[in-house]
Amino acid sequence: MSFKRKLPLPILKKLDRQPLPPPPPPLPPLPDPPPTPLTPLPTVTLKPTSHHSHLLRFLQIHLATKPLTPSHLLQFLKSKLHHHPQFSHYDFLIFNWASTIDSFRHDHSTFEWMARTLAITNRFSDLATLLSFMASNPCPCSEGIFSCPRIEPIFQFAISGYCKARKLDDALLAFESMRKLIDGRPSIAVYNILLHGCVKCGQHDKVTEIYNRMLKDRVNPDVFTFNILISSYCKNKKFEMALELFREMREKGCSPNVVSFNTLIMGFFRERKFNEGIKMAYEMIDLGCEFSSVTCEILVDGLCREDKIMEACELLIDFSRRRALPSSFDFYILVEKLCGKSNTGAALELLNQLWRNGNVPSVISCTTLIEGLRKLRKIEEAFRLMERMLKESIIPDILTFNYLVQDLCNVGRTVDADKLRLLASSKGLEPDDMTLYTLVYGYTREGKREEGEVLVDEMLDREFIPDLATYNRLMDGLSKSRSPAKNHFD
Repeated sequence: MSFKRKLPLPILKKLDRQPLPPPPPPLPPLPDPPPTPLTPLPTVTLKPTSHHSHLLRFLQIHLATKPLTPSHLLQFLKSKLHHHPQFSHYDFLIFNWASTIDSFRHDHSTFEWMARTLAITNRFSDLATLLSFMASNPCPCSEGIFSCPRIEPIFQFAISGYCKARKLDDALLAFESMRKLIDGRPSIAVYNILLHGCVKCGQHDKVTEIYNRMLKDRVNPDVFTFNILISSYCKNKKFEMALELFREMREKGCSPNVVSFNTLIMGFFRERKFNEGIKMAYEMIDLGCEFSSVTCEILVDGLCREDKIMEACELLIDFSRRRALPSSFDFYILVEKLCGKSNTGAALELLNQLWRNGNVPSVISCTTLIEGLRKLRKIEEAFRLMERMLKESIIPDILTFNYLVQDLCNVGRTVDADKLRLLASSKGLEPDDMTLYTLVYGYTREGKREEGEVLVDEMLDREFIPDLATYNRLMDGLSKSRSPAKNHFD
């Protein structure tokens, strides 16, 4: 006999009143299976690292979802991999992996990007491998009669990278490989890069060898070629050969530029042939070749080393009269040397002559001359120069300005010093507390109470007076000042 237990009626009624629980949420859909890679990933060529799985996932997302083409690979290398902080150094490995795919073939776009990247990042061993691969696996553009037109620019960038790194042998090997791949003769730009690399490495014999080969290939030299060769001859103390090359340059109708003349002038000065170097400078003027700041520096420095400072001054003044002196040239070194010899008169004459002819001096030249004049107690000349500077909006440093203000006050010219302060303020040079203290003391010594009190009030407004005692001391000194001969602050 079986008994069924029944719930009491109140409990049943209570359960009937309770709401039913909500249905459980639907389960999320199962993820789609990962797409089958259309491009096999470089799982074999990659070395196991801590980033191995992340790199494979990164490649699967960006490369394995569609067939690989040169444009697709280039976009990936440039916009994705190149800027990744952990995977950017795998670029050449991925480049090599792509070449193993049967359906893929590199073209000049991927070759060029990879060559530039390797050269810029100084991976020259990989760069040599790339150039060798290019020679054996040419761009699809080379399947016709003519070779790909981008071969020479690619090799040119690689050769330039080798030369900058002083890897001249690698540069020459790349040059020979390029000659076999291109149509016709190499351009003059590639020859110039090689010549400059040889000069940089100090191999003058290779310079002449490459130049002779260039002539044999009937590649016409340009002004850059001649400048490189002249520089090489001068550095190797073969100045006569450099002059002969300069004449050959003009005979071939190649006009020398400022670099050509600068190199030869420097060569003349090294040979202590100063007159010839100066004549070369005047020849520049006759040919209409403009001076550069380097031209003037070579001339001035060379003459000053031989203690021919006055000759350098006369030369600059004459250049200025002929309107040949570049406005960017700063002759402060010459002013400094003249002041060092206490010849401030010649320095002031040089500055005035050049300024009169339109060559405005720099603030360094002016302040250097003012310091030289102050040391010789030529306060009037220093004052006039400072006044002219300010009127021409050449603003000195506050230290030089304050020293001159102090000198003027010491010789009883506080009024002139105060006028100079007002002029400086109008040009943007704000006086500091030392400027105003100096002027107040100057007015006190000269017995000019009212002018001094005006300055004290200005000092109060600008909070230059730290306390009441200082204020009282200044005002007492001004009130007691009667005679310029007395100094109440001694």
